[in-house]
Amino acid sequence: MELNNIKRVYLIGIGGIGMSGLARYFHHLGCVVCGYDKTHTPLTDDLHNEGICVVFEDRADWIPMSFQELDGDTLIIYTPAIPKDSGILNFFRRRGFQLYKRSQVLGIISKSMYTIAVAGTHGKTTTSCMIAHILKDSGKDCSAFLGGISSNYQTNVLYGDNNIVVVEADEYDRSFLTLHPDIAIITSMDADHLDIYGDHAHLEESFKLFASQLKQGGTLIYHKGLPLGSGLTYAMNDEAQAMATNVRIEEGNFYFDFNDGSTSIPNIKMGIAGLHNIENAVAAIEAALHVEVSAEAIHEALGSFKGVKRRFEYIVKNEGHIYIDDYAHHPEELRAAITSVKRLYPDKKLTVIFQPHLFTRTRDFADGFAEVLDMADELLMLDIYPARELPIDGVDSDMILNRMKMLNKRKCGKQESIEIVQFEKPELLLTVGAGDIDQLVQPLKHALQNV
Repeated sequence: MELNNIKRVYLIGIGGIGMSGLARYFHHLGCVVCGYDKTHTPLTDDLHNEGICVVFEDRADWIPMSFQELDGDTLIIYTPAIPKDSGILNFFRRRGFQLYKRSQVLGIISKSMYTIAVAGTHGKTTTSCMIAHILKDSGKDCSAFLGGISSNYQTNVLYGDNNIVVVEADEYDRSFLTLHPDIAIITSMDADHLDIYGDHAHLEESFKLFASQLKQGGTLIYHKGLPLGSGLTYAMNDEAQAMATNVRIEEGNFYFDFNDGSTSIPNIKMGIAGLHNIENAVAAIEAALHVEVSAEAIHEALGSFKGVKRRFEYIVKNEGHIYIDDYAHHPEELRAAITSVKRLYPDKKLTVIFQPHLFTRTRDFADGFAEVLDMADELLMLDIYPARELPIDGVDSDMILNRMKMLNKRKCGKQESIEIVQFEKPELLLTVGAGDIDQLVQPLKHALQNV
């Protein structure tokens, strides 16, 4: 496929964070861009307002006529999350179009560019956004395809005037194996997506394959302790090659010193909170140093980094109430978020609202979720968000609740959770989950602030 010849792009599942980034990219190039998604979201509204046509009915007769004739000027992209019986998907198949996964298109776009790819079962979105911000803020510049909305740029895709591209490399459906990076970062390899991989060993095998796809002379940067071969290791307060030391909190801000044996950057002030984000920053610093960004520019950029929407994002922060929203949907992500909140606010009672994501993930990690959620002082548990999955007998959010030791826990609906927050006015509130819990953020903010 020659991207230079593409004039029309149709995306099936356009509302996904990765798919919407491609939609914006091709729209920026001047292509006519249309797409389908099953639900209205603020992101699909943004696409519409940017001049991209989005429909919400999975019907072939809603496909514009200009997309219905088979030719080399039209590109069809789909997400693996789309059901196999999708009317629009099967229309294009019947017409003989070659359909490309998002990951395949990213692979083609990045093939001729200097690619920094960030992979990991968690940490990849924030780390890739950090790298992109360092390169932009320093004047080095880059393009970027991000797995979240950057708070600095209010978008998930950035356009640069050079040959560097930062890509979030997704392990779901082995998507990242379409990439051949110059710098590969692996933040974590915890068991996840076992509906795809079957077991942890096959997941690890995929990450090792990704690491082996470095271009000749490329650099692998990975968290110390991961079962990977040669490369540069990083960690916090550990004997890795790149380290964060002297980690501290001063007036609610995180600070640390960086050292990798050849470059030292003291007294770095983080623009965002979270112990896990200091580790992400060490990986981002190392990537930036490899493309010759100065230590001074890195120091300044990390201080102005505002993070990613729904990644340890402050919604309310005043003397009376703290409300943080996070995308965490795996036990280790929850552990990182809850640990950081408790470290920042050790004297406040922590109320957590959690929405489990996927029946398979709940089934596979019920014990882990229960253990981590017991770290909170109070828990409001929502129903499982099914996403692409059908229900599994015996699997629901009670599966987690029943394993917990905490007494101050209850299951509730979304509206009920808003009413509880409005009545109880918790001093420290954390919402976590990857489903549609984000729709509660503004109502909860209003409930907390409505005296």
